[in-house]
Amino acid sequence: MTGTALGAPAERREGRQKVSGTARYAAEYTVPGRVHARPVPAAVARGRVTAVDTSAALALPGVLAVLTPFDAPRLAEPDDATLAVLQSPDVPHRGWCVALAVAETPETARAAARAVRVTYATEPHDTRLTEGHPGGYEPEEVSSGPGRVEHGDPDAAHAAAQVRVDVTYRVPPLHNHPMEPHASTAHFDGDRLTVHTSSQGGTTVRSVLAQLFRLPEDHITVVAEHVGGGFGSKGTPRPDVVLAALAARHVRRPVTLVYPRRYLPTVVGHRAPTVQRLRLGADPDGRLTALLHEVTTHTSRVKEFVEQAGAVSRVMYATPDLRSSHRVVPLDVPSPSWMRAPGEAPGMYALESALDELADALGMDPVELRLRNETGREPASGKPFSSRHLAECLLEGARRFGWAGRDPRPGVRREGPLLIGTGVAAATYPVQVAPSTATAEARPDGTFVVRVNAADIGTGARTVLAQIAADALGVPLDRVRTEVGHSDLPPAPLAGGSSGTASWGWAVHEACARLAAHPDEGPTVRADTTGKADADSPYARHAFGAHFAEAAVDTVTGEIRVRRMLGLFAAGRILNARTARSQFTGAMVMGLGMALTEHSTLDPAFGDFPEADLASYHVPVHADVPDLEADWIDEDDPHLNPMGSKGIGEIGIVGTAAAIGNAVHHATGVRFRELPLTPDRILAGLLSED
Repeated sequence: MTGTALGAPAERREGRQKVSGTARYAAEYTVPGRVHARPVPAAVARGRVTAVDTSAALALPGVLAVLTPFDAPRLAEPDDATLAVLQSPDVPHRGWCVALAVAETPETARAAARAVRVTYATEPHDTRLTEGHPGGYEPEEVSSGPGRVEHGDPDAAHAAAQVRVDVTYRVPPLHNHPMEPHASTAHFDGDRLTVHTSSQGGTTVRSVLAQLFRLPEDHITVVAEHVGGGFGSKGTPRPDVVLAALAARHVRRPVTLVYPRRYLPTVVGHRAPTVQRLRLGADPDGRLTALLHEVTTHTSRVKEFVEQAGAVSRVMYATPDLRSSHRVVPLDVPSPSWMRAPGEAPGMYALESALDELADALGMDPVELRLRNETGREPASGKPFSSRHLAECLLEGARRFGWAGRDPRPGVRREGPLLIGTGVAAATYPVQVAPSTATAEARPDGTFVVRVNAADIGTGARTVLAQIAADALGVPLDRVRTEVGHSDLPPAPLAGGSSGTASWGWAVHEACARLAAHPDEGPTVRADTTGKADADSPYARHAFGAHFAEAAVDTVTGEIRVRRMLGLFAAGRILNARTARSQFTGAMVMGLGMALTEHSTLDPAFGDFPEADLASYHVPVHADVPDLEADWIDEDDPHLNPMGSKGIGEIGIVGTAAAIGNAVHHATGVRFRELPLTPDRILAGLLSED
């Protein structure tokens, strides 16, 4: 039974395919007669297409068509307006698709797209996010609940507090940049559509395409067998899959569309910038008396998306007077969307940095301050936590990190020109789960096949689902095969919100448990968790964790080197030690990038992001990653799902940037409140203190 039990470090089942190059991705399905499409992005920030000259493009050998807003096939109106591509001459932001070239080869399609001449009637545009923007409003809802939560009289409580902090933190636009760009291959056979696409949720892609193209769902097949990352940007369909299908219908040939990396920032979503004002009040013993977390962010004029950064303050610490609110400003910008731990990642950067400032004001150890504000109930809802082992993560993390030997005074530890400091921050992420279906089949040879339309986006979902099945069936792991990533399989929710394994695994466990208990009912059992996975819980369910970081700041160059990082998490039952550690550490590296290197700017003149490739948008590389350790506390929570698991894909990024920022403050004595912590900002801060 070795490798069968949940928690065992089973190897990824698709690993050999990926490292040997035999795993095929969306753009690698060479259907006979396949041609290629290339979008033409809008060159203005706001306006209207008045004419499209396609003559030069169509004159190129091998060009089959150029679709424009005036002649493209008409779609049904989508629920997500970012998918209404080539349906109107209106241009809501720079980079919006205004034409699509289709040709025999990718090179010819690229040349044709460049040869298209578009004429615009431009309109004044606005891309500047300001706190007092007259167009801003308070949304009724964010994805986790109401736009505003308020208890007591937080303004009065803050004004009356004996110790107060009033600070503002800024996080710039951030971009997902998965290794595999967004890509789709589509072809029609009569009125039947088959799509190979890079997506975190094939079931959702099928339902959206059915609505847009007015087709029955059973006439559409969506295959997403291997996905080269997404980090939220592939959570729901993006324009690539719609454009590929549009072109395939028009030219009556299979069509592949791969977005060039430089196009991704404007067409697949981004983490919206946030301006976060934190006001904390406390008594001299460090107990919070007021917490106000007010967030300003932007959205596009295409659709509303709110970066829910204030939601974390509804979860973390006990306080009698609380305000968590959001204000969103519609601008002429590309539509923001999900990026790993949307809301929580920037929100916990601000909250945990402000808490560090409060610890300074109190003259209190930052770990002790967090412990003094522990709570057994979620502050916003009043619900008891199903489990909350934040204190254990903080205490055990502090022990392993050697926190007790820390000199609390900032700016005193030196190694030549280097200033050395350490920092801490807490982490949280909600437990989310959605209904799913799955089947389990017993084969005559004693093996089993589990089928579910899950998406393996690099997390090892195939492997973990096989472990769940083997555990429920009571058989060795090598007797279970999993099939995922195909819309002909039982429908399943998308991989997002750290909910994938919990959602799919619940259905897999139920199907396999029933098959094991009643083998005489037939060789195939189907399970549907509707009514269970979506039932209201009397508990507030969250994962928690603690991050510790040590940073060296070069006073000559302004460069920061994070020397070591430790993340300790409480995330329910860990289902696979190997893939879980990979998820935690990968997210921590992403948090390192958020803290030190990753950012983009919205050019106010042109309305797009100049940092549009990996030469200018700097993600961490191997040389940037320090001594990094991730571990967890065993947690038994009976109020989650049959496996007792919580999501782990996102909590690792939550709090990482704050721990690094707090370490930089401890090293330098200077508080930096805008990310990323680039050398120019560090040197400017150090000079201002001299």
